[in-house]
Amino acid sequence: MILYLVGISDVGKTTIGKMLAEKIGFSFFDFDYEVENYFKKPIERIQNEFHKMNGYREKVSIVLDKLFSNNVDSVIAGAPSGLKFSYLRVYKKHKFDKDMYSIFINDTFENILSRITFYDIDSNLINENMDELKKKEYLKEIKADYNYFKGSYKRADFTIDINNVSLNDIPNLIINELQKSINIASYLQRI
Repeated sequence: MILYLVGISDVGKTTIGKMLAEKIGFSFFDFDYEVENYFKKPIERIQNEFHKMNGYREKVSIVLDKLFSNNVDSVIAGAPSGLKFSYLRVYKKHKFDKDMYSIFINDTFENILSRITFYDIDSNLINENMDELKKKEYLKEIKADYNYFKGSYKRADFTIDINNVSLNDIPNLIINELQKSINIASYLQRI
């Protein structure tokens, strides 16, 4: 079984994905990390090779195809555009051949802002102090990103709203939602 997490940047796909995978005994893969590992260079440097993001997405979709091709029970933290563009084509290619479910992780814009992280061109974490003006600017960007991708999130098999849910409770929330709709009992016997 593959559980494919989508949602806008900094919603918590990687953190939640790791916790969920550990809880159910699955392997965990972070798409961004896998892209950098496959191409042996930071994401922003790969993106800079293209005039438009669609060129980048097309190039790195090969990594998503490889992740979906694994015959490994896994949780995959995808990109914000995980159910759009070339990523959607790859997802559809595998969706009906595998036991695969997409899960949209949703939270408030303010919560996402509180978790925002910044990286330099070489994917090194950097510290950026945010005054109120910067917070307003980033909040506006988060809203714009959500509005750009929201149509694709409607394609997800499940929507999990994590607002007011403690981080440690989110994996159980996802498991409970999955159990309502699909037979995952055999996978969850390891818990």
